Parts: sequence; C-alpha cells; structure tokens
Amino acid sequence: MFPVPTVSQSVLTRTCYLACAVLMALCTGCGTTKQHEATQQLMASDAVDTAIARIDFTPLEGQTVYFDTNYIKNYKGVGFVNAEYVISSLRQQMFAAGLKVREAKDEADYIIEGRVGALGENDHEVVYGMPATSSLNAATSAVAATSGIPIVPTIPEISIARRNDQAATAKIGVFAYHRESGERVWQSGLKVARATSKDLWIMGAGPFQRGTIYDDKLRFAGTTLGNSTERERAGRRGIIAAYKDEALFEDLKIAQEELPSTESDIQQASAEEPAAEGEPAAEAEK
Repeated sequence: MFPVPTVSQSVLTRTCYLACAVLMALCTGCGTTKQHEATQQLMASDAVDTAIARIDFTPLEGQTVYFDTNYIKNYKGVGFVNAEYVISSLRQQMFAAGLKVREAKDEADYIIEGRVGALGENDHEVVYGMPATSSLNAATSAVAATSGIPIVPTIPEISIARRNDQAATAKIGVFAYHRESGERVWQSGLKVARATSKDLWIMGAGPFQRGTIYDDKLRFAGTTLGNSTERERAGRRGIIAAYKDEALFEDLKIAQEELPSTESDIQQASAEEPAAEGEPAAEAEK
C-alpha cells in the first residue's frame, strides 16, 4: 500500500486564486465602444469654445458694434460645429464683455470681423503587442492566384495594451475698425486651442477614457471613476469665465431689484415722483 499524498489547505487556496486570476485575464475585453461621430463633434466644439473663451472683447466694452459675418458664414465645419455655432459663440462672448451689438451696420460705431483659420481632427493608435494581420492577408490573397505566394493566415490582434489618442484644433481671430473712418481700433490676435480624447485598453479591458472633453476625469466605458477633482480651467476659460459657466450679470440683478413687482408698487412709485418745476404741489397731488 503506497501512502496517499496530502495537500495543505493553503496550497489549495493559492491554486484557486491563481486559476481565477488567469481565467479573469482571459475573459476580459468583451465590450465594444462606438463613439466616433459624437467624440469628433465634442472635440471640435470644445476646441472652438476654448479658443473663443480666450478672446478678450473688454477693450470695446460699452461701445456699439456690428458683427460682420461675411468671412465665417460659408464655413462648413464639423457636424453641428458649423458657421452658425461659431457666430453665435462669438456673439455670446461680445455680450458677456459688455458690447452693445447692433443688427444693422449703420447703427454701430465699430465693425467687428471674424474668421476661422483651422478646425480639424487628428488621431493615432498605438498597439503594444502583435497587431492583426487582416491587411497583410488581403494583400497576399490578391496576388496568390498568379504568383503562387501562399496566403498569410489571418491572425487576430494580440495586445497587452492599446491606445487611441484623438485631438481637434481650432484657430480663430477677430478685429475691429471704426465704421465711418475705417481706422484700426483693436485686434484679438490669433487664438489657438486644442481638445483631446484619449482611450486606453489594458489586457482587453477598456476603454479607460481621459481628455479635455471629459474635464480630464478618468472614465471607464463612459462612466466616471472615483471622485476626480475638476481640472484647472483658468487657461481654458480665458478672460470672461461666463462664456462656459452659468452666470447672471450684475446689471440684470440691479435691474430686477429696481423694477416694481406689483401694481400697487407701480402706483406707489408714481405717487412718489417729484412734481415738475414751477408746478404747484396741490396740482401735482391731483
């Protein structure tokens, strides 16, 4: 009779843990994320917003201006980020800076012109491991019939990690001149901004997402992970933070406080108005 070997409980536990870890590693990477169109439009709009937020219109604060859109209105753009989006965004920045925008050129003292120098998107992908050979298989199959070259079998992508980085860039400039004299008044300089979206897959699990369109918060397959702090926006907000943030301007607050709210308040305000010069007090009361 040979003795039966025994295995300790700790060895069995470690073996089970190891087997589970290997199984989990082999089973990851079953999800697919399709986000090309939405991501491209988010990056394009984010780049435009950031560039416009850096334009300081405050040197023209309080002046009547007319926004000439002839050099923007034919711009096609990317999806919804078209000429109308750029024009409306610039108008919002003008109003936020306190400019008095007029709809007719003859009603303004100054003319503002704007232009879009660039708005496009680039992306590149890096695979850490062995890429798929589908393109090589297609190339060899095209000449295999005549040359006798054996067809290279298709091998799926075998990667430890894969990264896909996308970036959009916008360049916008505006300037102003006096309507009657044509004298130069002000120019913003060219404002260039860049928006990013970065996706990472590790052992097939992902995408782990980060970029300016996500406020630089780490996301996993569209869900924010942890309690990441919001990125510093000082450089992106530009001079007027209200362009990207909800804001109630001080002038509107004062106007709302001064306006009578009820009919009795209106009558009381009328009664408290001083009498005209030279008019007797009794007649004023009547």
